[in-house]
Amino acid sequence: MDVDSQQTMEETILVGDDLMMGPPSPLIPPEIASHVLEGVDLCDGILRNLFLCLQINDIEPFCQDEIALYRQCAERRDKELRQRLQESEKKLGTSMPLDQAKERANQLESEVTLLERRLILASGVEGMEGFRQRWSLHGCLTDTKRRLDALKQGMENRKKEEPIGDSTTKRRWFFW
Repeated sequence: MDVDSQQTMEETILVGDDLMMGPPSPLIPPEIASHVLEGVDLCDGILRNLFLCLQINDIEPFCQDEIALYRQCAERRDKELRQRLQESEKKLGTSMPLDQAKERANQLESEVTLLERRLILASGVEGMEGFRQRWSLHGCLTDTKRRLDALKQGMENRKKEEPIGDSTTKRRWFFW
């Protein structure tokens, strides 16, 4: 048996930058954070273990399990948070007074415009720093657009459900 004729298995070593795969973690607005974060595994224990491993070993190849575990946990967490954010915005669009919901939609639209401008400016930054800025801004922009769409969808659903004419009962709304 010739050792050289055997196929070799390619080994992949994960590094910290591998945690930048996919979109960054979503930013949670403070007014709906308590509801959105309730019951979500924030991966803080796994992250603590990763930092401890890096502190002890000083280099990433010795912390492969911790990096892989954190990456899986963060992907699950971010997916759940994005879904909850969109659901919360949709509920706000349905339950808020219409003028406040329109104001919130205008606020989100101006935030989208600001993020788009910042993304254009970041396109001129070269190297890894430019990549990180564009990666982060693109993730924020995508999340904000989805939140805005969910809010508008909630507002449209309300218009279909509400009777035409003045209603004597006031609706209660809450950040949910």
